[in-house]
Amino acid sequence: MAPTRSAQLHRVTAETDITLSLDLDGTGQAAIGTGIGFLDHMLTALARHASFDLEVKAAGDLGVDFHHTTEDVGIVLGQALTRALGDKSGIRRYGHAVVPMDEALVEAAIDISGRAFLVWTVSFPRDKVGEMDTELFEEFFRGFSGNAGLSLHVTQKAGTNNHHIAEACFKAVARALRAATEPDPRSQNRIPSTKGVL
Repeated sequence: MAPTRSAQLHRVTAETDITLSLDLDGTGQAAIGTGIGFLDHMLTALARHASFDLEVKAAGDLGVDFHHTTEDVGIVLGQALTRALGDKSGIRRYGHAVVPMDEALVEAAIDISGRAFLVWTVSFPRDKVGEMDTELFEEFFRGFSGNAGLSLHVTQKAGTNNHHIAEACFKAVARALRAATEPDPRSQNRIPSTKGVL
């Protein structure tokens, strides 16, 4: 396992300029500024419940819409997770969490497998939460899982309030990530795969 499980990235495209810092062995501290209030709220919750330290500064073409910024933050977060994990030796690899948020209930399951796949079984009763399109949450997690090289299943079990559903998604993923990225004291720093590589 890498002696320090952290990463700092800066990614610039014609649509976004994102600087991100991630420490997997943090205490849940977050400093988030994407220009999208609700996304900031969700990333702060993700950091807290994953117990990651996370800093994000993003400037995007918000005058067009929130799509590029949301997707690209997910991409950079996924890239940072991959870099911070190194060769993935000594981690638990799998994580699972079920999180209630009032009437909403969401399950997340993660395999840090090196094979990117997202199964998103979540439906929102309305198109927006605040100013944010609810369809963008899937785009965020698709960008994240694709660039982190992990299989991610997010399944809504209940929920009628957009805010509660979204927050349960982020918190469930955070808790599953925390479990999957934790060092396994029984692994003796082995790669958690019979193939010997992830």
